[in-house]
Amino acid sequence: MILYHGTNIQFDKIELSKCRPNKDFGKGFYLTSIESQAIDMAQRRCNFDETGSPIVQKYDWNEKKDDIQVLVFEGISVEWAKFIVENRDRKNKEFHGYDLVIGPIADDGVVYQINRYLQNIITINDLVKELKHKKLNNQYCFCTEKAILHLKRL
Repeated sequence: MILYHGTNIQFDKIELSKCRPNKDFGKGFYLTSIESQAIDMAQRRCNFDETGSPIVQKYDWNEKKDDIQVLVFEGISVEWAKFIVENRDRKNKEFHGYDLVIGPIADDGVVYQINRYLQNIITINDLVKELKHKKLNNQYCFCTEKAILHLKRL
């Protein structure tokens, strides 16, 4: 399976220590199977950092999962929403223990709804209901070196 990573910095080696914490599925190396999504992310990185130029890296993932711990969210659910809220919580320093997490990406609209939930404006069930109608892109978070071994740069 071909996966894409959008960035503004060229690199040859994936270094988990340089990955940012408190993202949807925790600290890890994020990819998508949607090339246009990676292009958009690369442009956003350039705009956010005000440096570099958009770069899309391409990887082959052999989809072998029998030697790693994988969590897959098939779509939006209460479990998915809780997992994202927990990982985005800056006070939460615990690692969830999965090598690879796969599922929908929480974009800006999703973050807005998550903040409404955190402010007790809506319930977790309302949050999931609000998000069910959204078309969300996918993400693959390679959280450990063991998982990264399954990626080959093309």
